[in-house]
Amino acid sequence: MARKIDLEALCNEKGLRITEQRRVIARVLSEAEDHPDVEKVYERASQIDPGISIATVYRTVRLFEEAGILDRHDFGDGRARYEPSPESHHDHLIDIETGKVTEFVDPELEQLQKQIAEKLGFRLVDHRMELYGVSLDRKS
Repeated sequence: MARKIDLEALCNEKGLRITEQRRVIARVLSEAEDHPDVEKVYERASQIDPGISIATVYRTVRLFEEAGILDRHDFGDGRARYEPSPESHHDHLIDIETGKVTEFVDPELEQLQKQIAEKLGFRLVDHRMELYGVSLDRKS
């Protein structure tokens, strides 16, 4: 759904030094179609550069998160999961049986959230929504 974000270019914009290993990790995260945890990022990065350590991946992910180019999510599975900070807002629907994360945008829902905030005396400035469910196609 979301347009691919070039983390390496964002690193350059933020003035972060980009080593070859950071370049690999940025590429893995930019190309991810899912919301990988650090172990998944390490697994994918080490296929490109077997010299990358898990510690390097942890440090780099933390650096990218602190620089505001990577978002951290906790989808209730006990693992921090990551995605490049989106250029536009979206919400998440998490399949609790498979862990699959679906990104979505619903203008009616966005409007309803603003209305609820206003009714409670607030101006909405930001939010995160995570919905959890099971597929209707799955047999019980």
